[in-house]
Amino acid sequence: MSYERACALADVPLDEGLAVDVGRYTLAIARDGDEVYALQDLCSHAAVALSEGEVSDCQIECWLHGSRFDLRTGKPTGLPATEPVATFPVEIREDVVYVDVTTTLNGVTPS
Repeated sequence: MSYERACALADVPLDEGLAVDVGRYTLAIARDGDEVYALQDLCSHAAVALSEGEVSDCQIECWLHGSRFDLRTGKPTGLPATEPVATFPVEIREDVVYVDVTTTLNGVTPS
């Protein structure tokens, strides 16, 4: 695995996503309690930034049409989205978030 620095842990809000560029991808970094997740920052339904949506109950909501995605799996949990978004491995080291964009956790190929 090849982890790259994404952001400081303190920069990740508790109730919304944070857009960061890692490698060739823009990611939505999100927190649920003490856990941190990385998803491709692109709604599979409307191709808009997920990082602009609210985070709650281990889900991120697309601000445009209200689709929700599970932070752990990338699977949609609310319509109109029906396709998952790519999720990436995350490590926290010394209060810094690192993400490996060379592999996905859920097998979804990032676009």
